[in-house]
Formats: sequence, structure tokens, C-alpha cells
Amino acid sequence: MEPTRKPKTPFDLKIFLIKVNGGRTDAEYRTNDHVFSQGDAANSVFYVKEGKVKLTVFSKQGKEAVVAILKDGDFFGEGCLAGQQVRMATAVAITECSVMKLEKEAVVRLLREEPAFSELFMAHLLSRNIKIEEDLVDQLFNSSEKRLARVLLLLANFGKESKPEPLIPKISQETLAAIVGTTRSRVSFFMNRFRKLGFIEYNGGLKIHSSLLNVILHD
Repeated sequence: MEPTRKPKTPFDLKIFLIKVNGGRTDAEYRTNDHVFSQGDAANSVFYVKEGKVKLTVFSKQGKEAVVAILKDGDFFGEGCLAGQQVRMATAVAITECSVMKLEKEAVVRLLREEPAFSELFMAHLLSRNIKIEEDLVDQLFNSSEKRLARVLLLLANFGKESKPEPLIPKISQETLAAIVGTTRSRVSFFMNRFRKLGFIEYNGGLKIHSSLLNVILHD
């Protein structure tokens, strides 16, 4: 009789990172705190333990564009692993956040020595690349109303493997406008329309209903 094999324990990234020896620090951020700024030295990778962080890019004229909204379980600042010397974006907490900082050398060591971590990190990079492509298609082919609806659904985790979070933290219309690529007045107009149609509601936060999908699916 063959010996009974023990079921393989799923890889828990949070527990694994807590056990990392050296090159790791944890920090708490309040809403609107900067994790790092565009132009800072790029020498570490960050991991969102809890909360949400936005990545923004500023032009020489001072115009701001939001390029990503990150949540629990997301890495950012990984450009340093590909030789990036300075930060190309600014990372700002949009909720109270708990963030882990991993020095570049520590991450390189983990990628070399820990296959499970390397596999998960590669999946993160591929997922981020797919998200960038989806955002580009969204900007090219969809109206600002549909783009706003998509952003709200993504913030609430609709369409993700994890359970949707219909009630999302307060996020300013200026930030939403920067993500969508439109004006604050247009965002205000669409948000009022969504509320009147029952797609969203304000109740101690912003509550997103699955019916908001109708905006995206409707031609």
C-alpha cells in the first residue's frame, strides 16, 4: 500500500513575506500620504498588505494622470528590478494603508531561491501587463461614461476571483477623473446619473451594485 500523501499546503504570500530575513520594513500610511514620489531613487519593491494606493504621473506642465489603483496583495515599484534608477510615478495612499517595503537585493534573492515566490511574482507581472492592455483598449474605444463604470466595478472587485466588495472607500471625483481621463464635472454628471438609475448609492461610503455592468454592456 502506497503511503498517504499529505495535501500540499497553499503558498501564503503574506506569511512568507513576514518571515523574510533582512531587507524588509513595514509602514503605516494615512490617506493622502506619499509612499514615494516621481523622481525618487528606485531601490525597493513595495507590497500592499492592506488598503489602496494610487500611482500617478505628472507631466512637466504639472498635469496629473492616474495610471493604477492598487489594493491588498499588489506589488508596486518593481521597475527597479529592470534597472530603473528613479521612480517614474508617485505612489499615494487613498485609504489608510499598511505597506511592506522590500529592498531590491532581498527581492532578487527571493526570486532566485524561492520558486513559489518567483511563480507568484511572475503571475503578478503578467496580470499587471494584461491590466495595462485592457486600460489602453478602454481609453481608445470606450466613452468616458463606460470607462468610469469600469473603474468603479474594478475598485469593487467585480469580475475578479476574490469576492466583490460592493462598498468601496471614499474616493474623490478628482481622482476618478484622473483615472478615467476626463473632467471632474463629467464624472459628477455620470455619478449622479448612476445614482438616479440605482447603479450606485452613497451610504457611509460608495456602494456599487452589479447592475452597473449594464453601462458597460449597453451599446
